[in-house]
This record gives sequence, C-alpha cells and structure tokens, in this order.
Amino acid sequence: MDNTKRLETERLILRKFTMEDAEGMFDNWATDPKTNRFLSWSLHKNVDETKEVISKWISNYEKGEYNWIVETKDTHEVIGNICEQGKSVKHKTISLGYCYGSRYWNKGYASEVLRKVIEYLLTEQDFYLIEANHRSSNPASGRVMQKAGMKYDGTLRERRIDPDGSRTDMIYYSITKDEL
Repeated sequence: MDNTKRLETERLILRKFTMEDAEGMFDNWATDPKTNRFLSWSLHKNVDETKEVISKWISNYEKGEYNWIVETKDTHEVIGNICEQGKSVKHKTISLGYCYGSRYWNKGYASEVLRKVIEYLLTEQDFYLIEANHRSSNPASGRVMQKAGMKYDGTLRERRIDPDGSRTDMIYYSITKDEL
C-alpha cells in the first residue's frame, strides 16, 4: 500500500524517507534542542539512532502509514517531516504531527506543507476529517494549523509534561472535507 505519495509545493518536496536521509535528519532536527522541547522523543545521541528510526519508518510504509520527509527544492536539504499520528479507517479521520529544525522556523514551510498534505488526504485519499494538536507551550504550531485552514476544536487541560517538568494543555484543531 503506497499512501506516502510524492508531493510538491512551490518550494518543497515531500517524499518517503530513505536511509540516505539519516545524516540530514540527525543534523537538522533530531539533535535540535529547540525543536525537541515540543516533542515526545529524546534528542538522538548519534546517527545510528536516527538510522534505526528511519528504518522503522521505512518498514511502516508497507502498512500504509503516511510519513513524509520535507526537502527544499533549491538546495535539496531535508528540513523536517510530517506524518500520521493515528487514523481511523472506519471514521475516515487522521491525526497529523510535524516537526522542523528550528533554523527553518518562521519561513512558512510548515503551513505550506500542512496545506498540501491536507489537500492530498481530503481529495485523493478517503479521509473526511484531519486533526492535529499542539502543546499550549508551543503556540507557533497552532498558528501553522490556522494558516493551513484548520479550525480550533478545543483544549484538553494539563495532558502533557514539558521537558522542564511543567504540565501543559493540548490544543486541538481540525478540518473537514467540506471545509477544504
């Protein structure tokens, strides 16, 4: 099952991970403490750890999982990824998550990619609703969702613990096929 179709935006290429992406992922976001503040996984200690993660993701393509690496068209640098965090075939819903190295923040890349993936999932795949969430300690991620056309759904109080030990709310957004 090949759900992770190659997609392109004006500035970016979204494609499947390959093992050759390990160095770029390691250098550009897997070891970035600013990016990691908002993620559930720890910083990678070495590129072998990154290779293990990528190997698992590559094998998950056979299960129909959606997981794109994001590459710039001009320099072919890998800058982040966007992937499914869960889905319900029965209810035709999917949850997305994304992360980018901090030096690629505030350039419009994340919302550009999210818009493209939303369009693909709602028009070419059989989904009706796409959702995403972010920690309240990361409001910039919520702005990405808003710029991509997603609507605020609600806040779940104190659902996660940030790396500093403080509790943080999870804020949810979604978009339906009818809203595209």
